[in-house]
Amino acid sequence: MRIPALIDPHVHMREPGATHKEDWASGTAAALVGGFTQVLAMPNTDPPVVDRVSLEKAEQLAVMNARCDFSLYLGAGPNNLARTAELAGKTAGLKLYLDQTYGPLRLDAMSLWQAHFRTWPKDRPLVAHAEGRTLAAAILMAALVDRPLHLAHVATREEILLVRAAKQRGFKVTCEVTPHHLFLTSEDLTGGWGEVRPRLGTQADVDALWAHLAVIDCFATDHAPHTAAEKASAESPPGFPGLETALPLFLTAVHEGRLTLDDVLTRMGDNVRRIFNIPAQPESWVKVDLDKKHTLSAQGMHTKAGWTPFEGWDVHGAVREVMLRGKTVFRDGQVLAQPGYGQRIR
Repeated sequence: MRIPALIDPHVHMREPGATHKEDWASGTAAALVGGFTQVLAMPNTDPPVVDRVSLEKAEQLAVMNARCDFSLYLGAGPNNLARTAELAGKTAGLKLYLDQTYGPLRLDAMSLWQAHFRTWPKDRPLVAHAEGRTLAAAILMAALVDRPLHLAHVATREEILLVRAAKQRGFKVTCEVTPHHLFLTSEDLTGGWGEVRPRLGTQADVDALWAHLAVIDCFATDHAPHTAAEKASAESPPGFPGLETALPLFLTAVHEGRLTLDDVLTRMGDNVRRIFNIPAQPESWVKVDLDKKHTLSAQGMHTKAGWTPFEGWDVHGAVREVMLRGKTVFRDGQVLAQPGYGQRIR
């Protein structure tokens, strides 16, 4: 069956600064295997993407090495307020880290939040990593300045209920949920293997997310790879790989009657394109085998992570072929696109 090509609005490619975890060539290979032909990459690299110089350097790496199309977020920091708006048209959006993050971009002062909320153009995506009470504060601040806000990786019952209430009141709020917050609980992984931000929730949190699918605008992987050795260490960093497992998990939910195929395609395509102002991608599609039963395993995956939190899961549905701008870039397990084939979305 042929379906539209997918878009992931939330990935971490780890380049520059941590290419032993992932780089543009390996990460976008994983994207194509997962059916994604466009990815939006987060700015908490090393150095972080916070100004014209760091954006151009990060983009140069992506231009040379990406196998699928891409755009980069700009990170909101304490010292770049005066320079962000001039870069708005060149980026995927502005990312604000209001809670724990991997990297140095966390914003603690509400005065900084408000300044960025006011300064960033209202017609360009503004994305917040916000949890719990911080999420409530971010929604309120967006309402006070009358601007759209996209909430990354909503993970708990209280958060999805807050988003529902905000939408019911006409606030300009959208949100995304990850596969790991929909399919895993804090009981499923032990030790550092379960370290992720936001943290995995309880079964009640998972049930609430599924019960409020109508509130969820996008499914985003938050592909945040660390190596197996790092995850097994005493100081396990937070984050899961996810580009290669997301679509099979959602197609399995379709097979089980928990979702419709339209539910999946809307949240991994149409809604992402609308919220993030992404132009249509010509001659791009994915061929899937909806009935293919297989077992997820890190063996053979293209991400450098070398592990998956869904190891051993039986799933229905597999990507067979991916067409990107008229060229076959993946077919039957083989990535055919070379590094540098990917183009900038902006």
